[in-house]
Amino acid sequence: MDRPRISLFLALLCVIAPLTALVSASEPLFYESFDEAYEGKWIVSEKEDYKGVWKHEKSQGHEDYGLLVSEAARKYAIVKELPESVDLKDGSLVLQYEVRLQNGLECGGAYLKYLRPQEAGWKSKEFDNEAPYSIMFGPDKCGATNKVHFIYKHKNPKSGEYVEHHLKYPPSVPSDKLTHVYTAIIKPDNELRLLIDGEEKKKANLLSDDFEPALIPPKTIPDLDDKKPEDWDERAKIPDPDATKPEDWDEDAPMEIEDLEATKPEGWLDDEPEEIDDPESTKPDDWDDEEDGEWEAPKIGNPKCEEAPGCGEWKRPTKSNPAYKGKWYAPMIDNPKYKGIWKPQQIPNPDYFELEKPNLEPIAAIGIEIWTMQDGILFDNILIGQDEKVAEEYKEKTWKGKFSIEKEKQKLEDPEDSLPGDLSGYQKKVFDILYAGADLPFLSAYKLKIVDLIEKGEKKPNLTIGILVSVFVVVLTILFKILFGGKKPTVVQPVEKADEPKQDESSLSEEKEAPENVVEKEKSGSGSGSENEIGEEGAATRQRRSRRET
Repeated sequence: MDRPRISLFLALLCVIAPLTALVSASEPLFYESFDEAYEGKWIVSEKEDYKGVWKHEKSQGHEDYGLLVSEAARKYAIVKELPESVDLKDGSLVLQYEVRLQNGLECGGAYLKYLRPQEAGWKSKEFDNEAPYSIMFGPDKCGATNKVHFIYKHKNPKSGEYVEHHLKYPPSVPSDKLTHVYTAIIKPDNELRLLIDGEEKKKANLLSDDFEPALIPPKTIPDLDDKKPEDWDERAKIPDPDATKPEDWDEDAPMEIEDLEATKPEGWLDDEPEEIDDPESTKPDDWDDEEDGEWEAPKIGNPKCEEAPGCGEWKRPTKSNPAYKGKWYAPMIDNPKYKGIWKPQQIPNPDYFELEKPNLEPIAAIGIEIWTMQDGILFDNILIGQDEKVAEEYKEKTWKGKFSIEKEKQKLEDPEDSLPGDLSGYQKKVFDILYAGADLPFLSAYKLKIVDLIEKGEKKPNLTIGILVSVFVVVLTILFKILFGGKKPTVVQPVEKADEPKQDESSLSEEKEAPENVVEKEKSGSGSGSENEIGEEGAATRQRRSRRET
């Protein structure tokens, strides 16, 4: 080949190569629209626990199909093996899918598991919660749990064990019944971004302490063999050893004394009792003196006492004792032997390692393995890609139109939940902050109550100010108790039109109660009327007995 032809060939290659890369980047690595039936492509688990029925159904009010969770209080499992595994070690990764909670979500999951290659001989129909995954991503809500999870499993290079790393303070799940699109973007520099409906809700770094536990262990750890010296003094302040109690300090003086200057008010009725027998009461016809004792009329307030300053024996009131000082204590002074709070010395961590980026396992399949108390959960438009612009284009094409229609319909059906201007966006940020605050360690014992308040505010956006005040009161009360002690704080709750069922907190790592048991409990709780009748009868019996005993 002569030189001019070689030059022309190289020039064409320089033009074609970028175009080829552009074309390859314009399509996702995997995309499922559910426009066609899932049978034959997605495999339903045949494991005994998973009795929930999947259906290929239209989204309510649309012609667009999705994969539907059709029954409440069931476990579901379905999986799709990818034609080729997706490598996660190079370039960007974009995970995106749509979920519509058509009947809301009180207790259940709507997340996806991106499975790593399974062991030899594994079959899709055996898919269950034990199937190893690389990443888990999506909404989960029950009890105190209300978050869009992002969890990745990583093989510890020292121990060889796989460890789950959970994103701290993830965003909360939208509380409406609209279609929402969830996007997770992992960049080559280890940056993670979580988006809901295209709006960034969380940014984190895979190698930082944004995750619990952090991927990189600490360089040093406390020496467990190090012991505090016996003469180590941690008291910053001590009683002054040279102080003595003043001679005029009377520890036995009472806090209050009689007010000798007080006089009995004029018109005080010394001989009148404060209560008298009710003259209008009569002995019941069914009263049995032998069984019930001698009948006594119930007492009422003495009418004469209402007009007088008082009745019965007059006693002088008390007043604060000016001589009262209480028990004497020596004043506190700085401790000359104070050495600070003792801590064991730090030693090199034998489990420490360094990584420039996580060694994430490839994605070989996509699984939905959930337990939910709600039906009507619709999954749609599942995408795996490397270009976030492509994911954005798919979102605009498949989601935006549906969401706009649903939003307009919601405004017509419930104007109270429709907010003017930018207020709705402001409220979303407020609730995200509140959910993050509920995860603070010192509030852990009260998390369920605080989350319950926040959820009620999400359902009725016009209550936002009231919810903020209530949560503030709760937190302030808890802080006061921590600092000064005292009774347990009372949670201020907004008035509800109907009682809402309480639900146990659930987690991904353990199941606290089987769905069938929860349903059975809800049914048994409806029989409270008979218990109330028994309670009233018992109260009447106790009242009659007490009169006999007196």
